[in-house]
Amino acid sequence: MNQRIIFPNDNGGVSIIVPIESFELAMRDIPSGKPYLIVDAADIPTDREFRNAWTADFTGAEVKA
Repeated sequence: MNQRIIFPNDNGGVSIIVPIESFELAMRDIPSGKPYLIVDAADIPTDREFRNAWTADFTGAEVKA
């Protein structure tokens, strides 16, 4: 799969879910009440050195019920 699910974590950063089998299974790992986006894997930075500083704009994103 070439897509990832991202959502804001409680530390002010961004968490990334890499779906292995299906998006339906991966969606279970998003905490309730969190906005999330499905993005292309190419949009995720490959340099992990500053991964705790990654941000994303979740304006208009779906919210996990």
